[in-house]
Amino acid sequence: MKVVLHVAVAGQLAMQNRLSSIANNVANMTTPGFRADGSRFAAMVSRQQPTSVSFVSAGETWIDTRPGALKQTGNPLDVAVRGDVWMAVQGPNGPVYTRDGRMRMLPTGELVSVEGYPVLDVGGAPITLKPKAGPPTIARDGMITQAGTQIGAIGLFRMPDEAKLSRFGNSGVVPDREPEPVVDFRRAGVMQGFIEEANVSGPMEMIRLIEATGAFRRLSSAMEDSERTALEAIRTLGGTGA
Repeated sequence: MKVVLHVAVAGQLAMQNRLSSIANNVANMTTPGFRADGSRFAAMVSRQQPTSVSFVSAGETWIDTRPGALKQTGNPLDVAVRGDVWMAVQGPNGPVYTRDGRMRMLPTGELVSVEGYPVLDVGGAPITLKPKAGPPTIARDGMITQAGTQIGAIGLFRMPDEAKLSRFGNSGVVPDREPEPVVDFRRAGVMQGFIEEANVSGPMEMIRLIEATGAFRRLSSAMEDSERTALEAIRTLGGTGA
């Protein structure tokens, strides 16, 4: 009976983590550049019993880096990042990488993200525009031009394959390894006047929600049945001893 309870509790923890990731995905369905959370689980085998017992792990959350759909805005300070690359902004504790290309220019010319973080070039330096030079033109390689003069270039970076990503805010990530600056723009770049939408599929999240909720309920039912059986056994044994 204890085994049933332990297996059920482990399963509930796993489903609780999965429900949390689903809730985060649904909450950010309209966040430009958002990358959905995924969950993976592993079986753990306990050999403390006479026979081996499999438990599910609490689960590991990972960030799905597949691209989202493009949405045209016509705003010259909006860019959609294309290819398996990221923009960089200066966060409180170092560079933060994002696919949310909504930018704005401060009165002093600093180019910042929608959250107010400085947008960085490939060398990690903030980009400053000319406030009175008119709207910028942004090329595929991120080069920014104002009134025929090149001002700077939006830095694009590629994550190492083995890098683990941690979330920063809604659409930002911080890798545990140094990203590589992009120098080949044949398969990567930006599109001015567009943003990239979240890569969250509403119907798929609903299916995941139904599956996880159903699994959680079945596990709760298994725990209740196990507790009921244990109580009945105690009553029976207690009656026999009397």
